[in-house]
Amino acid sequence: MTRIFAIVLVVGLWLALPAGAQTEYIIGAQDVLTITVFDQSELSGKFAVDADGTFVYPILGRIKAAGLTVRALENEIKRLLTGDYLKNPQVTVGVEQYRSQRIFVHGEVRQPGTYALTGDMTLIEALARAGSTNATAGDEALIVRPRSGTSRGPLLPGQQLDAEVIHVRLADLQAGTLTQNIALRDGDTIVIPRAKPVYVTGQVKSPGAYGVEAGMTVLQAVALAGGATDRGATGRIKIIRMVKGKNTEIKVKLTDIVQPGDTIVVPEKFF
Repeated sequence: MTRIFAIVLVVGLWLALPAGAQTEYIIGAQDVLTITVFDQSELSGKFAVDADGTFVYPILGRIKAAGLTVRALENEIKRLLTGDYLKNPQVTVGVEQYRSQRIFVHGEVRQPGTYALTGDMTLIEALARAGSTNATAGDEALIVRPRSGTSRGPLLPGQQLDAEVIHVRLADLQAGTLTQNIALRDGDTIVIPRAKPVYVTGQVKSPGAYGVEAGMTVLQAVALAGGATDRGATGRIKIIRMVKGKNTEIKVKLTDIVQPGDTIVVPEKFF
């Protein structure tokens, strides 16, 4: 199973789990909220948060929502309604439309772009939104996270000095290591770098450059190039590798591990 299909499978399994609660989502301007008060239809409905972070609510007037979690807003509305208006109101708040917080996905994914940060969104969910990684993806994801106080917008490694870069191995996500399924924050930029290729030349059916995965063997790299031709001498394969600044020719076995940047040469048989 290739990495791309394995990640799609993990994403599918992950998204099939019950959705995480929205209660810790921090509300922002332009979000649209659904507020329900049990058995009080006149106090229930959809409410858009204005640019100043407030919204108009029946009876109570303007209520500040921006900066509060969904759970905190539930508690605040319940507090304001209790006493003069209702005895023990049952209030639930949900986010109908996420408009205030964004993440950015770039690099080797099928649909790079800007996405709304919804609920307790994680790295796997963001990759699913972007169509998952493509065949040219490297073996890790970079989450570029602006530190507090920096301006929001897409970031790339090295562009923003005041940013944290979190490295996540895609193989760990594929294996279901949930500690690597990072919870995302507003303004995060996910970058999937292009894999540094190996080059397969000589007596193979489709010479060219191919993405290399961690642990890839010479045999697997040759297989990506369509395998050796009838004239290929698989017992005498060599690798040209940069060692201390010099191209060095190395004799290898089919089970040896290749490195990014290697050139694999399958020579012709003597007879």
